[in-house]
Amino acid sequence: MHAMWSSWAPPLERSKLLSISYAGAQLGTVISLPLSGLICFYMNWTYVFYLFGIVGIIWFVLWIWLVSNTPETHTTISHQEKEYILSSLKNQLSSQKSVPWISMLKSLPLWAIVVAHFSYNWTFYTLLTLLPTYMKEILRFNVQENGILSAVPYFGCWLCMIMSGQVADYLRAKWNFSTVCVRKVFSLIGMIGPAVFLVAAGYIGCDYSLAVAFLTISTTLGGFCSSGFSINHLDIAPSYAGILLGITNTFATIPGMVGPVIAKSLTPENTIREWQTVFWIAAAIDVFGAIFFTLFGKGEVQNWALDDHHGHRH
Repeated sequence: MHAMWSSWAPPLERSKLLSISYAGAQLGTVISLPLSGLICFYMNWTYVFYLFGIVGIIWFVLWIWLVSNTPETHTTISHQEKEYILSSLKNQLSSQKSVPWISMLKSLPLWAIVVAHFSYNWTFYTLLTLLPTYMKEILRFNVQENGILSAVPYFGCWLCMIMSGQVADYLRAKWNFSTVCVRKVFSLIGMIGPAVFLVAAGYIGCDYSLAVAFLTISTTLGGFCSSGFSINHLDIAPSYAGILLGITNTFATIPGMVGPVIAKSLTPENTIREWQTVFWIAAAIDVFGAIFFTLFGKGEVQNWALDDHHGHRH
């Protein structure tokens, strides 16, 4: 999607456009968790895969039919809109045929995104895979309640992503906040905020309502990152945003493999104290990522990503 948006999203509209598109993942989680619980309860777990597989095929057909690579190749876009998009991106994109791999991999702003992405995903994947277990073993919800309540935090995150994208672009366009300032502030809120409430959730015992509230607030605040480091690839190198996302997402998928395994090994008895350790580890990694990105993140197109090798600030 980053590769697509690099040709479609005007700089001052990136936050809201990308946050809306990526919020779809959260909305999908909101729908799929309770629906999967109901399907497993009333039918069979295999139907979960059949249903979502069919939905994926339908999406693919619609994508092929409706989507174009660039504004120039879109058949129904208005001339005014096309010119607006192209003119807003003319000083942002590079026409270089070769990818500046060495300069790219030596770029500290890129590694700032890598660290932030890795740190954020540690908490995200840990909760995504183990939150139903926490709901069942610690809070004692049944499979139907589990699916619905496990989805509540992601509904909050979906709303936060939509709203934070609007606010981020408003601050940049109307209040002249620099891009780097907005990206860093939103990343700090979206990583340190969840860390605080995640740790707090481990110290309220079996207070069901408060536990769900804290976990919901934690996941909701994570939505701010959609207008923080998550789209910073497009700020520092829009022509190579797809490649940059591939690099950062490669590292960011490691928590999806390692995080849940570590969390599972730390909770053999599923006690509250064991879950406190899981939450503390996730919070510490989140805070580290937020601080690293704040120190080394950038908001302007990097020299190596431009034809003329002169950065442009937005």
